[in-house]
Amino acid sequence: MLEALIWDVDGTLAETERDGHRVAFNRAFVECGLPWHWGVPEYGRLLRVAGGFERLLAYMDERQDAPPDPVVRERLARSIHACKNHHFALLVEQGGLGPRPGVRRLIEQCLGQGIVLAVATTTSRGNVEALFPHLFGAQWRDLFRAVVCAEDAPRKKPDPLVYNLVLERLGRTCAEVLAMEDSPAGLAAARAAGVACLITRSRYFAAADFAGAAWVCSDLDAPVSVSGLTSARVDVAALRAIHARHRERDSGRAKEGGQGPEKERPR
Repeated sequence: MLEALIWDVDGTLAETERDGHRVAFNRAFVECGLPWHWGVPEYGRLLRVAGGFERLLAYMDERQDAPPDPVVRERLARSIHACKNHHFALLVEQGGLGPRPGVRRLIEQCLGQGIVLAVATTTSRGNVEALFPHLFGAQWRDLFRAVVCAEDAPRKKPDPLVYNLVLERLGRTCAEVLAMEDSPAGLAAARAAGVACLITRSRYFAAADFAGAAWVCSDLDAPVSVSGLTSARVDVAALRAIHARHRERDSGRAKEGGQGPEKERPR
């Protein structure tokens, strides 16, 4: 039975990367006196590294004008990242970042039907606390039983740590939950924790390979047809059908001694 839904944040709950975090990083570079700038395609390439701080360090490895001393480089990255989080909060305040299609509807349906909600993200708690009041209102903490952020899980996705921590805090097994993700790293993290995963493709991962996902769709308002159930959009009934079928397939693969990942579902 599906008992809980675990949400990623950036790209899943809201399209925050291109017009949020990327813009905030560029403003932080200016404020810190750095001649760096991340264009839209370049930032998409950098997203292969999960976590903003880690992304900065990876970028510095490519730059000849980055500090050569690792300690100084890490100190600079932390300073830029803190400045970037400040600018991200300002961007959120301006109201340009809203929830993706179907997010609020599905959350309300889950709560109404007894499905517990949680968050598993590699973004900072400060970013979550800046974004969520604008997505869900001042009482957003009442919606989520557990919120695990970068500070809680220093090993970023695709490492399964963040999902293992959420499962522990919820008191649930991997068989009782479904993850909501938008990226290959998020999918890999969920699957490494044994959690079935539904993908809603975000702008930066519109053409990514999501083999192994329980379902792949453009967004939560897309139609679903699975296991004899047809729905005009992703709703609780569809979540339950997707989750049940995937658990059955996982169980079948385990009995057969393990096979390759499930092929991506049609979208």
